[in-house]
Amino acid sequence: MNKGKSGAKEGNADDSPSRLIDGRIKELGDWRGATLARVRGLIKEACPDVVETWKWRGVPVFEHAGIICTGETYKAVVKLTFAHGASLKDPSRLFNSSLEGNMRRAIDIRDGDKIDERAFKTLVRAAADFNEAKKTKKAPAGARGKVRAVGKT
Repeated sequence: MNKGKSGAKEGNADDSPSRLIDGRIKELGDWRGATLARVRGLIKEACPDVVETWKWRGVPVFEHAGIICTGETYKAVVKLTFAHGASLKDPSRLFNSSLEGNMRRAIDIRDGDKIDERAFKTLVRAAADFNEAKKTKKAPAGARGKVRAVGKT
């Protein structure tokens, strides 16, 4: 395994996404790594069968029947972008970034910010449930065509 910075960013063929995320957390070595580790744990608590993936040349992605959220790290924030955030109820108003779009919403966490763990886990579960519902609503293309044909007669 390549222990340099590029190893965590690009990964080797033998690295699982979970190990790459572990490497990113260790590589950061500051509040961003601790924050990413904390939210990762909360995501796993909220959705125990979450699948961790590594996409777009080094972005941790958490999936369940589709993307729940990404875990991007920048100098000033850890950004959790929810793929279908605009479709989710957010009564605790955790979303504080990317609010103008029709699809995504994000949570920017800055150094020293406190995470409302209960509200965050509720949001993660809602995202996983949304993905499940979206997946089950999709009928095979052939079935959709047959239903339309029956409805026309």
